[in-house]
Amino acid sequence: MTRKGRRLVLIAVALGVLGLAAGLVLTALNDTIVFFRTPTEVAERQVAVGQRLRLGGLVETGSLAKQGTSVRFVVTDGNGHVTVAYTGILPDLFREGQGVVAEGMLKPDGVFAADTVLAKHDERYMPREVADTLKKTGHWMEDAQNAKSPPAAPAAGALTQ
Repeated sequence: MTRKGRRLVLIAVALGVLGLAAGLVLTALNDTIVFFRTPTEVAERQVAVGQRLRLGGLVETGSLAKQGTSVRFVVTDGNGHVTVAYTGILPDLFREGQGVVAEGMLKPDGVFAADTVLAKHDERYMPREVADTLKKTGHWMEDAQNAKSPPAAPAAGALTQ
């Protein structure tokens, strides 16, 4: 075999190994990728049953029902509503009217079975899609939300007059 032939074989083998490695990485990532969806998208059935996803929005006022460590509540973005079932301890900041992100799967009956619930303490941490939807529907009042924020504490060692 000539030098040029050996070089072509080496390049072909290297590309094959690189392609195999890329395929393995993409297969491994496919199991860990979790997409964010709004309640409107879930309610319109743009999500397959059993698909792992994150659901974000506001906890609807009056929808919270606790029974031991099991909790049911409704997440809304102003247009769509999705019932969430969760078993476990809720974060301290979780309450009605607050932002929330739940991670889990949609069941065939349309209830979102969450295995993780993250409470949002401030609208600045709201996903952009949910915030935009809430602003369009009038459920988001930015000035009122900012007025609720406590004033920032002075930095350590700062001089006050």
